[in-house]
Amino acid sequence: MAELFWLSDEQWQAMAPFMPTNQPGARRKDDRTIVSGILHVIKCGCRWKDCPSEYGPSTTVYNRFNRWSRRGFWTRMLEALAKAGWSGEAAALDSTYVKAQRAAHGGKGGHANRPSALRGRVRPPRSMSSPM
Repeated sequence: MAELFWLSDEQWQAMAPFMPTNQPGARRKDDRTIVSGILHVIKCGCRWKDCPSEYGPSTTVYNRFNRWSRRGFWTRMLEALAKAGWSGEAAALDSTYVKAQRAAHGGKGGHANRPSALRGRVRPPRSMSSPM
């Protein structure tokens, strides 16, 4: 099992002012724990379902990441921290978290039957006959 990732006090103090407040609904799991879980999943590249239970339910960790992403929370927070001159630690992200447009994978459909440019040409044989 991968070593658990926890935000330091300094890291949390830099992030805390940007955290969404006044969230309606049931009693919430601690934001610091959830953010640590989100960063753990992104750093180690594991599936959301495999997020360790120390961070809370994996569905909560994923739903909070997804909701905050749609609202632009991560972008606003990182832009504000960069403007303030905060660099933090260097981190590497798994490339699976870089979103691509739906059409980027090549689209639907199978093999398209297109006429080949070589079809009308005479080609040499693909194999050699044995001199036996």
